[in-house]
Amino acid sequence: MIDISVQKVRIAFEKGNDILRGVTFDVNSGEHIGILGRNGAGKTTLFRIISGELSSDEGLVVTPPNKRVGVLTQIPVYPAGFTGEDVLKSAQLRIYKMGEEMAQLEERMSQGDSSADTLSRYDAVSAEFQRLGGYELRRFRDTVANGLGIPQRQREQPVEELSGGERTRLNLARLILEDTDILLLDEPTNHLDMSATEWLEGYITKFKGTVLVISHDRYFLDRTVTRIVELVGGLPEFYSGGYTFYLQEKRRRYEEQLKRYEKEQAKIAQLQRAADDLHLWAFMGSDKLHKRAFSMEKRIERMRTTDRPRGETKMRSKIGEAEFRGDEVLVAKGLSKSFGEKRILGETDLMVRPGERIALIGDNGTGKSTLIKMIMGEEPQDTGFIRLGPAVKAAYLPQVVEFQDENLTVLETMMYEGKCDHQEARDRLAAFLFRGEAVDTQVSQLSGGERSRLKLCMLMRREINLLILDEPTNHLDVASREWIEEALEDYGEALLFVSHDRYFISRFATRIWVMGGGELKDYPMGYEEMRAYLERQKVFAEAVAREEPQRRERKRPEYSKDKERARVEREISALENEIKKNEQDQEAAATDFTRLMELTRAQEELTARLDELYTQWEALC
Repeated sequence: MIDISVQKVRIAFEKGNDILRGVTFDVNSGEHIGILGRNGAGKTTLFRIISGELSSDEGLVVTPPNKRVGVLTQIPVYPAGFTGEDVLKSAQLRIYKMGEEMAQLEERMSQGDSSADTLSRYDAVSAEFQRLGGYELRRFRDTVANGLGIPQRQREQPVEELSGGERTRLNLARLILEDTDILLLDEPTNHLDMSATEWLEGYITKFKGTVLVISHDRYFLDRTVTRIVELVGGLPEFYSGGYTFYLQEKRRRYEEQLKRYEKEQAKIAQLQRAADDLHLWAFMGSDKLHKRAFSMEKRIERMRTTDRPRGETKMRSKIGEAEFRGDEVLVAKGLSKSFGEKRILGETDLMVRPGERIALIGDNGTGKSTLIKMIMGEEPQDTGFIRLGPAVKAAYLPQVVEFQDENLTVLETMMYEGKCDHQEARDRLAAFLFRGEAVDTQVSQLSGGERSRLKLCMLMRREINLLILDEPTNHLDVASREWIEEALEDYGEALLFVSHDRYFISRFATRIWVMGGGELKDYPMGYEEMRAYLERQKVFAEAVAREEPQRRERKRPEYSKDKERARVEREISALENEIKKNEQDQEAAATDFTRLMELTRAQEELTARLDELYTQWEALC
């Protein structure tokens, strides 16, 4: 069954400049699809058309009328004073209304209404209420909110007081709670820390509905989607697999098309030489050869069927390295930091050696950026000291990039802050894809990704042996992330970086620092090795927890069994008396339907408990 059918969708925001040029594809029920493309390729525009928020110039999108569609990009406007908890509850409004209808039906039945219509309706509503988890609404809200890192404080705050990132997380939680059939997620991991992203991965993996997701998180895509649709030049290209398969297949297609193009061009060149010779011979007195040459040239035109494949325009630069001689790049002793009552870091010793690549990870708010600022001397520590090696030349890319004068153009900033002449500035900027009119753009007008790119351009001009990056891939599209990774591949000196990009971490980290709970844990291994190690530790701890009660039971002396049996017999006697009283109460409440239902449920629980006690008593005897 098809959940989404996109047929020949075309849209242009400027005349003659189509963003989408006849996009056509179908999405089957239950498929999880990743939508890729460069910034400005039309990914979000396509989502807005699918959701009905935007109308296309041509074509249509069809979704089944009985399917509920949830869109992350659409953040509703809530009434004044609406809290985060109100937003989460609004997602379960349909279930709450079912509960109210059940209560009304129970009231009517308790007053003597036993008609077939009333009983049938009650059965249908109560069955749907139970299927949708009506008896566990609060628990489900807590699970989703905790998984996405939404603390109780934010749930109690008015929505208008929350930041953009907090509202996005809240909206994502609302979508999950809404029981939608089709999820359209535009950069769902942008404002999530690593643990929240992993929770969302697990949810989407188990989600039986249809998912379309736009994401630059390659690790996330590999774990959540089974098909890739890439928008290239306003048209879709299809890949049947996750992100890793997409990369391999895209490269294979490029090489295959390039071989086909080169083979075709070689044949065309051969025929063109023959046609040129025929024309030459025709001028020497054989006019018939002109016709043969013209015929051959028409054949050449028919042969031009393969376009030259275009690779992505890449930034080309290399990080300048200063050779380091020594054993210690960075040393910290007794380092600690607190903000009021909140401890960021207890007394900690750290050491960074030459060539190490350290990933600093942890949930939002654990103090990662604070530690980086302490290392860079921008934030004072409470105790201890930090010392860089005497030959260390450090470079730092902060999470929020700022420049001395935001009114200067990109070219002027590179010349004045980068201390280089006009031509060198242009050459370096061109290597970072700042070309043509882009160099005359004011710095204040740059996007977050462009600001990071400009700062990197300035940093890479210097010779360094300690590179510190705070969220280097934030705001960057996939192509820009891959360029940074290629530049770092050739960098052989010490690297310390904060990141939530697990693909980036997996590729570079040889050591992991995990911050949380006021301490820093050091794992001298890569990211995947650390995950495997922690998983083994978790399994071991669970096994120990299961074994502990049995171990305590084995240590219990034999004489305690008599006491235990006597205790169980007393509980059995008390429970049998309670069951008899419940039976009498049921007889007295024969005409009170609501009370009778409560007593019946209680009787079932008492009977189940009695069965457990009889089982224990038999074992003890």
